[in-house]
Amino acid sequence: MSSAQPVAALEACGLSKSFGGVTAIADVSFCVMPGTVTALIGPNGAGKTTMFNLITNLEQASQGTVRLFGQPTARMSPERIAKLGLVRAFQTARVFPGMTTLENVAVGAHRLMEVSAYRQMLWTRDARREEHAIRAQAEALLDLAGLLAHRDRPATELPMGGQKLLEVIRALMASPRLLLLDEPAAGLNDSETAELASMLRAIRTSGITLLVIEHNMSLVRALADQVVVLDAGRTIAIGTPDEIRNNPQVIEAYIGREEEV
Repeated sequence: MSSAQPVAALEACGLSKSFGGVTAIADVSFCVMPGTVTALIGPNGAGKTTMFNLITNLEQASQGTVRLFGQPTARMSPERIAKLGLVRAFQTARVFPGMTTLENVAVGAHRLMEVSAYRQMLWTRDARREEHAIRAQAEALLDLAGLLAHRDRPATELPMGGQKLLEVIRALMASPRLLLLDEPAAGLNDSETAELASMLRAIRTSGITLLVIEHNMSLVRALADQVVVLDAGRTIAIGTPDEIRNNPQVIEAYIGREEEV
């Protein structure tokens, strides 16, 4: 007897979104299977960030459905979606001023804290135990990202590459099952991109599913199992990186934009 098909980490089914009569997303469907890396690519204005907003319910779809680990997310709050295991890191690195690098990472564990605020104020034994566990996890992730030496440094003093890595590992502190990354390599130099790629491989090896918007095609080819290509809000191709690389529609979409510019 064959084993049952695993439930998709994410299913987008016929998603459409219009803004004042302008169609931003038109009938987009794809699946992200657990433990895989899916890259969402396309020219500027293709609708990639709008797709992320629909998946996380920051915007409501005009048509279609999203399922997260088999559960329809319609009418779910972003907080409820986060509890199901979906965590999103944004394109622009966001660090909290006045806090160290370690403190910025530890903030990511806030939604998982079990000790009440009252017991934290009294600094009870269980509050101390939880605080120490969070600190140990934050230090381990900083070590993974090569930032442990900067743990006591103000996070705002980190270079852009360090701040981008911090954004990713802070998301990891929330123990995601599915992690959405919006252009994590934007603004990074070659060495910083290599560090990011190494960390994303480690994240995938740990069992976390990844959906990534990315323009760096070398990074996409190195990491992605599946590539979904959008153009003008529509899906024009889905396949492996090699299949997408040689797809005439994809080549036309990118070259066409370059010629217009």
